[in-house]
Amino acid sequence: MATLDLVSAPLSPLRRAVLEALSEAPASATEVAGTLGESRQRVNYHVRALEREGLVELVEERARRGCTERVVRASCHSVVVEPAVVGSMPEDQDRFAADALLSGAARMVRDVAAARTAASERGQRLLTFAVEAEIGFSRPSDLERFADALAERIAELAAEFGPGERKYRVLIGGHPA
Repeated sequence: MATLDLVSAPLSPLRRAVLEALSEAPASATEVAGTLGESRQRVNYHVRALEREGLVELVEERARRGCTERVVRASCHSVVVEPAVVGSMPEDQDRFAADALLSGAARMVRDVAAARTAASERGQRLLTFAVEAEIGFSRPSDLERFADALAERIAELAAEFGPGERKYRVLIGGHPA
């Protein structure tokens, strides 16, 4: 199965449901329609669209009631939609702008997905790390003080660990929980 798939359009809730159903086990549009409580024709339309996008692949064709039934499966583990698909992102935003966080996060997703694919092709595991915490602020000014202190500490850590041969990009962002 592919590890990185690019989507040129956002996925509708029904397409996401079809893709999720097909990631569990290969099935025909009729079988998926029964699971989702939708019509076969509507699900088949979305299965074909997902197939054109490369997110679904044909597993087998079998004769059924005088017709050929197509059995398909999801051909990806996950789908990431680039924010640029739904609109351009301004490049000159300050660090407190939502677009700055989205742009950095999109770059991180793109870079990590490409690196994961390359590592997989070499038969290796990609070594990454993630740190997540929830923090509360009493006043908006506390957010700015926190961001300044965090940036200072990250700069200190970067200096402490110095230039090494294995470079990592660290992205730290925050959003309302």
